[in-house]
Amino acid sequence: MLDNDGASVTVRFHVARPISSYTVDLANESTVGRANFVDSPDGDRIFFHTEIDEEFGGRGLAGLLVREALADSMRKRLTVVPVCPLFARHLREHGDEFVANGGAFRRPTPADIALVKSAVAEVL
Repeated sequence: MLDNDGASVTVRFHVARPISSYTVDLANESTVGRANFVDSPDGDRIFFHTEIDEEFGGRGLAGLLVREALADSMRKRLTVVPVCPLFARHLREHGDEFVANGGAFRRPTPADIALVKSAVAEVL
């Protein structure tokens, strides 16, 4: 896929415990952004933090990352829980289209927030 500057980028899926991520990588394979998530015991995917390196801002990388992470979650039939403001905004604006294409999402609960806090504390 191409960013707004026409540069080739790749979105990759990385499984780790307790926090997994999707990353956006340049053609030279350097990682310049990530969307972190935890999977709940019920199988929901809780996205809680997304960032793009400041020097790569304005190239549309965050949007590419969010769209690919949501598409992959949809393919895997996972319910998305948007704690991250970027994911929440995207689903507010495009949630009907996401659902119409087979995706599912719900609002975060206090248990989701507790799970994220526990996962973050575990890696600190």
